[in-house]
Amino acid sequence: MSVQAGPELAELEAIKANYSLTEEQRQIVDHVDRVSRELLHPLQERMDAEEWWPEDLFKQMGELGLLGVTAPEELGGSGQDEFTQALVSQVISKWNPAVGLSHGAHDNLCLNNILRNGSEEQLKKYVPGLCSGELVGALGLTEPGAGSDALGSMATTARKDGGDYVINGSKIYITNGPIADVILLYAKTDKSRGAKGISAFVVETDNPGFKVAQKLDKMGFRGSPTGELLFEDCRVPASALVGAENSGVSIVMSGLDLERAMVASVCVGMAERALELGLEYAKLREQFGKPIASFQMVQSKLAEIYIELETARAFGHRVLAACVGLPKGAGGRGQIHKLTAAACLYAGEAFNKAVTEACHIHGGSGYMQDTEINRLYRANKLLEIGAGTSEVRKIIIAEELLRA
Repeated sequence: MSVQAGPELAELEAIKANYSLTEEQRQIVDHVDRVSRELLHPLQERMDAEEWWPEDLFKQMGELGLLGVTAPEELGGSGQDEFTQALVSQVISKWNPAVGLSHGAHDNLCLNNILRNGSEEQLKKYVPGLCSGELVGALGLTEPGAGSDALGSMATTARKDGGDYVINGSKIYITNGPIADVILLYAKTDKSRGAKGISAFVVETDNPGFKVAQKLDKMGFRGSPTGELLFEDCRVPASALVGAENSGVSIVMSGLDLERAMVASVCVGMAERALELGLEYAKLREQFGKPIASFQMVQSKLAEIYIELETARAFGHRVLAACVGLPKGAGGRGQIHKLTAAACLYAGEAFNKAVTEACHIHGGSGYMQDTEINRLYRANKLLEIGAGTSEVRKIIIAEELLRA
């Protein structure tokens, strides 16, 4: 019996196309995979043990084309979309999660946000250096008293003073904070308007009044520098303002939606590595005279890891496709807000399950801090906290469902 091409077949072909990478994307992934495996993976152990970040690593990544993925070629970037940027982040995170975290803060949270919202002057001034790695970027949002309620409880202020703004306040848990040259910073410019009185600024860290209060000691992602930042009468020119005054909330929310899509990809990359390590160990480790991979209970764990990984990947690709071409100022509401929160929620919980099972397969060696599976295990909790906790993600999903 012959099968006629019809609506069902056409729909299947469309679905296949949506989940397939282009030839150019495959070439980029292959390049990033080779570079990350050869350059970044060998750095893992020392970075974790010593909380060490190689001084010239961002410059090396710039030279290898790992930075500025979404920036136009005339500004030093690759001219790719957010989907491809997420693929790059996924592969880097697979081979070195700490570098993946810092890469995301630099390339997505800082560079891509400036690219989407900055003035022509700001783009020309900062984007080429961020693409080359001559400049290191960070995002300054979370504060000691403002986490899940980052906008409503924000205490950092920026007061207009002639042709300048004077910034006072502090930010905490800032990825790349201790090594950043450029920070995309959020501050209240009109306290009376609450979240609608927030503005965004590009702050150079050599400004008087800026200092790193402390470098923070983390459970996981230890090589990625994280710090508390202080702004004490930190004066920046009015040209540092990103967008219009008091319009920062739209930049924040749009950026958070894209961040959550990127976090989902980070989870997928790390889950890929957890599965590889679990498979490798199960084949090598022998008990009762045979490899533990021959035992059905271990096989069950491997199958469950695979299912979690591939489901998270498929959902992530679905959401990333929706993120491509997101208009300036869009986000923070509607379908994209719900989708990115859902993908991030699922991927974070999926990776938690996957790495827990992979660590269990390793038994006693998985409990040792110097093993790679242990580094993945210690890193996993951040992915259910950063970019909005799992609880906040659920609230976003429910609010958007009820709003419809």
